[in-house]
Amino acid sequence: MNSDFVNALSADDLPALKSAPKVDLHCHAFFSTCLRNLEKRVGRTLEPPPAKMDGLGGMHVYATDVLDPHLRDRETIEFVVESALSDAIEDGVVVLEMSFDIRRAAYYADGLAGVRRHVEALRARYRPQIDLRPELGIPRQIAACPELMSLASQALEMGLFTSIDLYDHQHACAPEAVETLYAKAGAAGMKLKAHVGEFGGAAEIRRTVELLELDEVQHGIAACESVEVMRWLAANRIRLNVCPTSNVMLDAVSHLAAHPVRLLYDNGIPVTINTDDPMIFDQSVSNEYRNLYRAGVFSAAELDGIRRASLAPVA
Repeated sequence: MNSDFVNALSADDLPALKSAPKVDLHCHAFFSTCLRNLEKRVGRTLEPPPAKMDGLGGMHVYATDVLDPHLRDRETIEFVVESALSDAIEDGVVVLEMSFDIRRAAYYADGLAGVRRHVEALRARYRPQIDLRPELGIPRQIAACPELMSLASQALEMGLFTSIDLYDHQHACAPEAVETLYAKAGAAGMKLKAHVGEFGGAAEIRRTVELLELDEVQHGIAACESVEVMRWLAANRIRLNVCPTSNVMLDAVSHLAAHPVRLLYDNGIPVTINTDDPMIFDQSVSNEYRNLYRAGVFSAAELDGIRRASLAPVA
């Protein structure tokens, strides 16, 4: 146990919390920095998100109306990622698995080569301070677009991405639609992740993990609906990369004190604590640990154990 981290939680000492090493394994590049950094970039105050949004649909409405108009050029989307890295370093994050959406290639005249050039430059620049592990982000909608699916397949061959993630509305495509893509990623030695069980469906979590041979699940909190599924995830050591504030603000969870991460943890499922989209949810990893402690979800010692366990496989 790290007594400094435990003491920092007990004393509500945020600077001390930030000094402890931690990971962020669930962060989307497009919204990866805090809103105030974007506001400085565009020179104006932007409307904050509602405290509660109606699921992903509500989040998309806010992002489309407020954020997207300022995120339409390559220079700004690069600024967002660079600012996010500075944010993460200041917060004590030593490993950052950041998801770069395949559609990002459209911002560069040379497509994927431009993405690679920027990400490799960032990794080199920040390597002494943080281990940036780029993740290939696959929105479920592109399963119906042969051109983007082909581009995603090409991206797997670049040797740039260390993991792959599938996200957005579950109904947009069944996991079978990306099974070939995931098999290719697995053969390349990439970590396999997918968003599933954010809003319901414990059985679908297990089905998706088995079909795509996932190593980790992004969110996966609906596993709490089934003791059988929780036992299966625990037995197979399938880690859930949980984002507590995101779950509350998108109304997947009513309030933080009721977050099912406690039940998942008690059933032996490995969990990590992460940010998701800091531009929308306005929380660092340290904030998320602090919030869970203050809400009485975990003790300080338990949160330190979660932090240390999340570091162990990636250190």
